[in-house]
Amino acid sequence: MIRSLICFCLSLAFYTLAAQPAAGPLPTISEYTKDMEARPGFFPVYWDAQKGRILLEIANWETDFLYVNSLAAGLGSNDIGLDRNQLGNDRVVRFERSGPQVLLIQRNLDFRAVSDNPQERQAVAEAFAESVLFGGKALAITEDAVLIDLTPLLMQDEHGVAQRLKVRKQGSYKLALNRSAVYLENTRNFPQNSEFEALLTFIGDPSGAEVRSVVPSPRAISLRQHHSFVQLPELDYQPRRFDPRSGYFSFSYADYATPIEQPLQQRFITRHRLEKKDPRAARSEAVEPIVYYLDRGTPEPIRSALLEGARWWNEAFEAAGYIDAFRVEVLPDGADPLDVRYNMINWVHRSTRGWSYGSSVVDPRTGEILKGHVLLGSLRVRQDFLLAQGLIEGYANSPDPDPRLLEMALARLRQLSAHEVGHTLGLAHNFAASTNGRASVMDYPHPLIELLADGSISTENAYDVGIGDWDKRAIIYGYLDLRGQDEAKALTEVIAENEALGLRYLSDNDARSLGTANPYAHLWDNGPDPIAELERLGQLRRHALDNLSSGHIAPGRPVASLENVLVPVYLMQRYQVEAVAKLIGGYEYEYSVRSLSTSVDQTLVQAVSFQRQEAALSSLLATLDPQYLQLPVELMGQLPPQPQGYRRDRELFRFYTGATFDPLAAALTSADLSLRLLLHPERLARLQVTAAQTNNGQHRCGPYLNRIYQSLIPALSATDVSSQMIGEMVFYRFLQHLFSLTVNPATQTSVRADVLALVQAVATSTPGRRAYQGYLREEVRRFQEQDGDYSLPPAPRTPDGSPIGCGENH
Repeated sequence: MIRSLICFCLSLAFYTLAAQPAAGPLPTISEYTKDMEARPGFFPVYWDAQKGRILLEIANWETDFLYVNSLAAGLGSNDIGLDRNQLGNDRVVRFERSGPQVLLIQRNLDFRAVSDNPQERQAVAEAFAESVLFGGKALAITEDAVLIDLTPLLMQDEHGVAQRLKVRKQGSYKLALNRSAVYLENTRNFPQNSEFEALLTFIGDPSGAEVRSVVPSPRAISLRQHHSFVQLPELDYQPRRFDPRSGYFSFSYADYATPIEQPLQQRFITRHRLEKKDPRAARSEAVEPIVYYLDRGTPEPIRSALLEGARWWNEAFEAAGYIDAFRVEVLPDGADPLDVRYNMINWVHRSTRGWSYGSSVVDPRTGEILKGHVLLGSLRVRQDFLLAQGLIEGYANSPDPDPRLLEMALARLRQLSAHEVGHTLGLAHNFAASTNGRASVMDYPHPLIELLADGSISTENAYDVGIGDWDKRAIIYGYLDLRGQDEAKALTEVIAENEALGLRYLSDNDARSLGTANPYAHLWDNGPDPIAELERLGQLRRHALDNLSSGHIAPGRPVASLENVLVPVYLMQRYQVEAVAKLIGGYEYEYSVRSLSTSVDQTLVQAVSFQRQEAALSSLLATLDPQYLQLPVELMGQLPPQPQGYRRDRELFRFYTGATFDPLAAALTSADLSLRLLLHPERLARLQVTAAQTNNGQHRCGPYLNRIYQSLIPALSATDVSSQMIGEMVFYRFLQHLFSLTVNPATQTSVRADVLALVQAVATSTPGRRAYQGYLREEVRRFQEQDGDYSLPPAPRTPDGSPIGCGENH
C-alpha cells in the first residue's frame, strides 16, 4: 500500500512538471534594460531604480581584472580601525560562465610557474585552489554578453566589518539587508574602471565602550563599502628584484619553474611605474609623472603643510635623474578619492588621536603600485602642539598662543606627510636613520627641542626640513631608469655606494618590540648616542617641570587642563629610555647579503661592549631615582581635579587617590616603563649568551640584577618622606617583575635561577622601614606558596604615547 502511494505521488509530480510550460528564452540585454539608466564604462552598468539593483553586463570572459574593496565612510574609532577611505583587499579576478551561471573567480597568484611551457603553468594552477567570490544567474543575453544582478556582491561584507568588531570585542554583529542599499551617488563608471558603493547596516548587541563612543545607536552601525573593478595594466612593467638592504617593501610568490639551485620564493619590490622620456639622458622628464592628490576636506594651514611635505619627494626623484616627475595637487572637485586613478592623501577624522598610514593598491601579478593611498589622522597635530605647549609658556601675556607652538605642529605635519607618502612609493621604515643625522623621513622622529644656555627653549630644529640622504638613495634604487643597462650590476653598485656613505638601514622587526637587540634601531629618538640624548632630555624635562604653570594653558580653559600639558612633558623620556635599553644585551648588525667578496670568517654580529652596557644601565637607573620622578611642590598646588563637564580620559594618569592628583602614581607609571625594559626576558637571556660567548662572568644576569637591586636600596632609607615613598613603590614594582620572570615560560632557565636567588635576598636583606621590611617578607612568602601561579599586576595605565599620538602594525 505504501509503495503504491509513493508511485502515485511520483507519477503525479512527473505529470505536474510535464504539464508546466518550458521556460522561455532569456530576453536580450536591450529588452531587459529598456527602462533603466545605462552607465557605459569599463563594465557597462544599468541602474534598476524600480528594484534598487545594479546590473552588470559582461562580455569579456576569462579576462583578468583587478577587484578592490574599500571603506568609503568609516566608524571614527582609532582603536577599532575602520577609517574613512580605508583600502581593503586587491585581487586579480575574472568572470567565467557555465550556461546561465556566472562566477567571479579570484586567481591564486601566490603559487606560479613562470615558464613558456603551458603544461608547466597548468600543473601549478591545478595544484593550488582558487576562490569563487560571487555567483549569479544570467538575466538577459545578447550574443556573448550576459547581464547579471551585481547587487548581492555589493551587499556582502567584503571589508570584514563584522569580524573586525568581533576581534576588537565590540559585540557580535551581522549584516541587515533590509537596512542596506546601493549608494548611487558614488556608483560611477569610467573607461578603465567601474566603481560601486553600498550603504551597509550591521545590527547586534554592543559589548565594547569604543563602539558606543562613536555610533549614535550602537545596535545599528551603518557604513559605506566601496567596490572597484579596474582594468589591469599591460604586462610590460619590469619588476625589480628585492634586496633586504634597499629599504623597500617586498612582494613575493613561489615560482615552481625556478631551477633547483635557485630560491623557490621570488621577491620583488613594490613601486610605481616610472620611465624617462629619454633613458640615455642623465636628467629627463618622465613619460608619465607620478601625481598625488590632497583631500579637499583638509583645512588651512594644514593643507599647505601637507602639500609642502609631500612635495619634498621630488628632490629624491631629481636625484634619480628625473625632471619634475613627482607632483602633488589638490584633488579636483567632484573626483572620488577611492577612484583608482588618483593617488591620494586623505585627511581622516577619529574620536581619538591615532596612527596615520600609507597603503597602496598593488598589481598582484607584478608588484606595480597602481594607487598610493595615505590616511592622515587629523588629531595627530594636536599632540605636537600639546608637547610644545608644555615646554613654552605660550599664553603668559596673550590669549593667542606663542607662534612657535603652531609652527612646531605644522613642521611635524610636513614630515608626517612625506613619511606616509614614502610608504606609498614602496618604502619601508628606516628606524636607524636618526643615527645618521636625520637621514630619512621614513624614521619616527622625536622633536629636537633644545634648552639654550640662557634657559630659553628653542623649537627651531624640532623637525627636519626636506627629504633625507637615505630617501634619495632608496628612490635611486627603486626608480632609476635602467633600460638598456645591466640592472643587477647597477643595483649592486647603488647598495655599495649606500654602504660607502655609511647610511644605516634597519626596519620594524629590529625596532618595535621592547626586547629587540639592535642599538641603532629606535622609534621616536634623536642623535647617534642614545645615552647622551637621554641625559639631554632629562635636563630639558626637569627644566620644563620646574617652570610649568598656568601660563602654559589658554585663558578660559579649566586650570585642571594643565595636567593634559603635564603628561607629555613628564613622560618625555619614554622613547629614549627604550633606545638606551637596547644597548643592554645588545648586538650590532646590519642586513647583510653574501657576495663573492665577503670573507667567509667576517664578523657580522658583534655584542655591545661591556663598558657601553654599563653606561646604559647607569643612565637607565637614573630614571628610577626619586629625584627624577618627583614633581615640584609648587606645581602640585596648580593641579585641581577635573571640573564638572570634564572627565579623566586615556590621555591622563591613573590615580590611587580618586579625583585628586596622585604624584606617586605618576612616578610609578614612569618607573614601570624603565623596569619593563630593564627586566625584559629576552634582554636577560642575551646577557647570559654574551657571558657564555666571552667567558666573562661580568656579563651574566646575576650581577646585572644585583646592580639594579643595589641602586634601589638607598631610597628605602631616604630622610625625606616623598623620596622614601617613591622608593618603596618602585622597589616593590621591581619585586613584582622578579616574581613574574620566575613563572614566565619565556624566561631562560639560567635567568630564572638568578632571579630566584635575588628574590630570596630581598626577603632577608632589604633595609628600610620595619613595616615595609615585614611587608616584603610576607609578599615573598605568599609568592612562594603560590607555586608558580602568579600574574604580574598592572601598574597604573600609561597615558597614550606613541605615535606622539595614540598607541604600531604596518
